Amino acid sequence: MEQRMWKVSASPHLNDKESISKIMWLVAASLAPAGIGAVYFFGAHAAWVIFWAVVAAVGTEAAIQKLMGKPVTVSDGSAFVTGLLLAYNMPAESPFWLPIIGSIFAIGLGKQIFGGLGYNPMNPALLGRAFLLASWPTHMTIFKTAPHGGTISGIDVETGATPLNLLKLSQDVLRQVKINPAEVPAQKVAEATEHISKLYDAYGNLFWGKVGGCLGETSVFLLLLGAAFLLYKRYIDLRIPVSYIGTVALLTWMFGGTDGLFTGNPLFHVLAGGLILGAFFMATDMVTSPITPKGQWAFGIGCGVITVVIRLIGGYPEGVSYSILLMNLTVPLLDRWAKPTIFGGAAKK
Repeated sequence: MEQRMWKVSASPHLNDKESISKIMWLVAASLAPAGIGAVYFFGAHAAWVIFWAVVAAVGTEAAIQKLMGKPVTVSDGSAFVTGLLLAYNMPAESPFWLPIIGSIFAIGLGKQIFGGLGYNPMNPALLGRAFLLASWPTHMTIFKTAPHGGTISGIDVETGATPLNLLKLSQDVLRQVKINPAEVPAQKVAEATEHISKLYDAYGNLFWGKVGGCLGETSVFLLLLGAAFLLYKRYIDLRIPVSYIGTVALLTWMFGGTDGLFTGNPLFHVLAGGLILGAFFMATDMVTSPITPKGQWAFGIGCGVITVVIRLIGGYPEGVSYSILLMNLTVPLLDRWAKPTIFGGAAKK
């Protein structure tokens, strides 16, 4: 009788050609269009900001792993992606030492201190950005008009005035009129009204990237190209982006206007700022986002609520980074809350 040899191993018996390294480098490739667009819109300085952020991230990971006697795993691409995302969340005119410090913090205290890839509770790139914003707010909030961009529908954009910032300043003027009309000059009111009107007509510039802002957030079109690739490869799921963007759209429509409920402009809030970058490339991070479908919906909704609260009530015009970081901390609870019933077990009451 012919004898056959069988391989015996513990379940699950899965065979997949995907690897961490392959996924990370393809994520980096999906971010390439936005990076190329950033260099085109903002000039060569933007390329150097990206370069130093990536070099510092990869170098810091290699140095820490070497000092701790661990295998150096920078070839897996995770540190490269962290540096890339940090650069995309920085102004184009950042001094070169800023992305270097941010990447060192992101890798050292945002990732390696917890044990490396797979153990970090928060997105390292966003943690690095939050550290830079708290430490050097002036450098992190100076946004210059892109050389190949231009004005926002005829508005002469001054340094630091992103579309969201302009909207917030203009709406503050109109709200002040309702409280103390005598203290606000008529010319200032007219300018604020005109600015809001022009901002709401700037969909084309917001979509293509002809506005001021962080390096990788301005061109919605280029970001969506990369996001479509990740969706095609099934590296990300639509639950978090849809619930995140949908929540921001709904709440800004309800509460984002100055003339009462349902007078806001949801499309402007979706296209402006870092919402698209955050929703598709950072909120969907495999390590720091929920693994259950129900948890992913809750995570996206939570990110949307916090983003809108910061944008409409807080003193800072953007809220994507902080919303994702705060919701990262809830992931263990969300996964426990949304834990599916074991096959054959009793259903939850």
